[in-house]
Amino acid sequence: MAGKVFFSVTMSLDGFMAPESVPPEDAFSPEKQDDPDVRRWMSKWAELQAWAFPQRWFRENLKLGEGGEEGIDNDIARATYERTGASIMGKRMFDLGEPTWPEEAPFHTPVFVVTHEKRDPWERPGGTTFHFVNDGIESALTQAREAAGDRDVRIAGGGETIQEYLDTGLVDEFSVTLAPVLFGTGIRLFDRVDPARLALDQTRSEASSRVTHLTYTVGKR
Repeated sequence: MAGKVFFSVTMSLDGFMAPESVPPEDAFSPEKQDDPDVRRWMSKWAELQAWAFPQRWFRENLKLGEGGEEGIDNDIARATYERTGASIMGKRMFDLGEPTWPEEAPFHTPVFVVTHEKRDPWERPGGTTFHFVNDGIESALTQAREAAGDRDVRIAGGGETIQEYLDTGLVDEFSVTLAPVLFGTGIRLFDRVDPARLALDQTRSEASSRVTHLTYTVGKR
């Protein structure tokens, strides 16, 4: 039996899942770290994701050291990882991650990158192999489903890729972690989604002292 297609993101209280974008080649370039736009992007991103950094599972998965917090946030982060049999991401997310992920990339599953770039699969230690898909999101999903088996397929990001899967009716479920931050500007989660095409049912709501986790199933109107 095929698993679900889902995504999980952290979102600011005013609806942004990421700060205003900066060129991927600038975001983590040592020469650009004093650039005001890059510093602003890094500061906002760190603030948005601050709930995850102390979690025991997050620290273990990224090899940041032993220990860490346990509780609702840690359990949800771990469960998201354990249910995922394959991931899909857009080219921008890959470009941001490629120079910063550790050698043992944190996915530990096949990852399908939707891109126009032709490139051989990139195998990393620890079970992550990046496959580069040149014929669209549906092809990427077909390949990801096959790789995932009876586990779920996660649409990892970024925002444009998530919106495209949502708007074409290919997402079964999603989770939003609401962080107590305000961005004012940035990349909105639902900017390009046609609300007339989607029906949402809330299936779960859990809060910690840091964030609130909301889960919805997605249907068609």
